[in-house]
Amino acid sequence: MNTSIIIYILIAIFLLLLISQNNPTNTKPHRHRRLKLRSNFTFSPPSLDSHQKTKIATQNHVPFDPLVAEIERRREDKHWEQHYIDTHHPELSHDDQDHAPGAESQPEWEEFVDAEDYLNDEEKFNVTSRLVVLFPKIDVTPVDGFLSEGELTQWNMEQSQKEVLHRTEREMEVHDKDRDGFISFQEYDPPSWVKNSDNNSFGYDMGWWKEEHFNASDADGDGLLNVTEFNDFLHPADTKNPKLLQWLCQEEIRERDTDKDGKVSFKEFFRGLFDLVRNYDEEGDHSVSHHSEDSEETPARKMFAQLDKDGDGFLSDVELMPIIEKLHPSERYYAKQQADYIIQQADSDKDGRLTLTEVIENPYVFYSAVFNEDGNNEDYAHHDEFR
Repeated sequence: MNTSIIIYILIAIFLLLLISQNNPTNTKPHRHRRLKLRSNFTFSPPSLDSHQKTKIATQNHVPFDPLVAEIERRREDKHWEQHYIDTHHPELSHDDQDHAPGAESQPEWEEFVDAEDYLNDEEKFNVTSRLVVLFPKIDVTPVDGFLSEGELTQWNMEQSQKEVLHRTEREMEVHDKDRDGFISFQEYDPPSWVKNSDNNSFGYDMGWWKEEHFNASDADGDGLLNVTEFNDFLHPADTKNPKLLQWLCQEEIRERDTDKDGKVSFKEFFRGLFDLVRNYDEEGDHSVSHHSEDSEETPARKMFAQLDKDGDGFLSDVELMPIIEKLHPSERYYAKQQADYIIQQADSDKDGRLTLTEVIENPYVFYSAVFNEDGNNEDYAHHDEFR
């Protein structure tokens, strides 16, 4: 076992003993809530703002623990496989819901060798033991016994990327008809909710899911999408492909250009894009108050002038490039939001970072999917059952 992990475990044991001594009135034996899994998989898109339209598959909280994430992915895959059979091969579908994939209420722990190390005698998942093991894996830049916002953001980002790539690979299996590891535009079928929508619906009347979107995702221009390019196609906000980023800017122009002159005027910018950029910049700043439209016009004009490089009074797709990541937030943005929330909730001494003690004392922040058998989570304020 890694030396640093042993040290963290010894520290954790000492902290747990100290915690138990500080709770003399608690005479009930400690127990660990059973892990209740939830699926992130959805069959139709939620109602989204325009700047969130690339986040359809990633709106849900990404599991903090990679072990839990793997269990959830397998559970989700069972639901997905059943849905695929029901929609594409109904002749193979069955009506026995009691034995349908994912119907069981709890994970089959014996399928996960690593998980067995964190089960107590009642087969309850010991989140404290897991947090002790995970702490040194996150505390890496530098290794100083604290978890910073940057370290938590990077950790969340890595977990999110694994989640997104897994779903992309699963979608590849559906669309790659000839099983050559690539997807052509002829092979690709738009999501059913797109095909069933009318021309006034988001994602269909614009360029989304159409050939222009596909070609912009084709970084090497060979007419086919490999798994990386297909991942960019499904999640363009996270791409490093300049063609796809420019396509995103062009889509914003098309969406905001109410008079159809191919550019965005100040009026068109002020009535949509400015709020998105401002909200992005002010996210998490609770001291910011709402302003009237009149009071916002001055900063809007200043921002517009900064973007309007050629000074013609309009914004082109190229001029939108500096703010495209604010119009379409990437996974890193959401990873940072999650990190900020964790620190806000668990940082007892308000020094902007987390010690192992603070992590152990606030497991509910990291394991938001942990419940007892009846699903009651009203006693989150009392964390004895996690220790």
